[in-house]
Amino acid sequence: MKAVIFAGGVGTRLWPLSRKKSPKQFERIIGNKSTLQLAAQRLMPDLTWKDIYVSTGRQYVPTVQEQLPNLPPDHVIGEPETRDVGPAVGLVTSLFVRENPREPMVILWSDHLVKKAALFRQILTAAADVVTGQPDRIVFIAQKPRFASVNLGWIEYGKPLLEKGKHKFHAFVDFQYRPDADTAAAYMAGGHHAWNLGYFVTTPDFLWKQYERFAPNLFSGLSRIASSYQTAGFTDTLEQIYPKLEKISFDNAILEKLNASQAYVISENIEWSDVGAWEALKEALEDPGDKNVTQGKTMLMDTRDCLVYNFTDQLVVTIDGEELLVVNTGDVLLICRKSSVPKVKKLVESMVGTEHEHLT
Repeated sequence: MKAVIFAGGVGTRLWPLSRKKSPKQFERIIGNKSTLQLAAQRLMPDLTWKDIYVSTGRQYVPTVQEQLPNLPPDHVIGEPETRDVGPAVGLVTSLFVRENPREPMVILWSDHLVKKAALFRQILTAAADVVTGQPDRIVFIAQKPRFASVNLGWIEYGKPLLEKGKHKFHAFVDFQYRPDADTAAAYMAGGHHAWNLGYFVTTPDFLWKQYERFAPNLFSGLSRIASSYQTAGFTDTLEQIYPKLEKISFDNAILEKLNASQAYVISENIEWSDVGAWEALKEALEDPGDKNVTQGKTMLMDTRDCLVYNFTDQLVVTIDGEELLVVNTGDVLLICRKSSVPKVKKLVESMVGTEHEHLT
């Protein structure tokens, strides 16, 4: 099985730590490792470095190579320009289909936390077994919901259709993106919805056929790029064609058009969290008692339900704090209510074109 970890986003929801020059997936926000390093680490020992690829922006290729020094250099795919996830997934698919079209591939993301790594690997192995036997299928990996989230996508599934070991694979029904509070509560209570992680296992052959059918313009351009793969002209061809591809999400290009009968859903508790925003990181790591999360030189007195991250040599102190986020990077000090995190992205956008743009 081949694994592709996508690491190209900027991540303004984790500002001021995550910025254009140093996106969230490369920052050491959990212990002393970045979420990119954790994403690669959790695949081992079932997969080896020769099985892992990273898709990122061209400007971040040196960072990926520095953080994952054992990754073969040609396994880092640098996009010359951001064209959204539709072209990005299509690019790696177009390359894989030329080498081993029926070897299972899994698509993963670099800014997540999975606490039950062993179970996660078991699920990947079971899903790979499914698509090996049924190469015209796609398996969506979902997380059993812990709460009625309105900030995550959901996936609806039906009855179990087959089993691999202890794992049940259900009929796929539909996707729902960020429901309102009442709808999310209904999903939570109904027992047939799970959080959609954006993880899936399929074969390059199957996915490439979907591009040919549903995104013919992308298919045409990507085919021209793939024809030069592993030749001296690959980089030039990529530079010439990729920036001209349609900018479209993978959902809009492919997923929304898939035949539901060709998809399975596996929903289990792998203790997954999207740590791409401060409140999500806090939920994933918080102490069950005081619900605080800290990093760096901090001192908390009579403080509850706060995240305090300090990346400086100063001591950051909170007294009588409650439901606060405090992030100190040296050149920016962010203090806000936990409920105000959605405004961070708007704040960063408002800094463009101002004297503070260099901080974005």
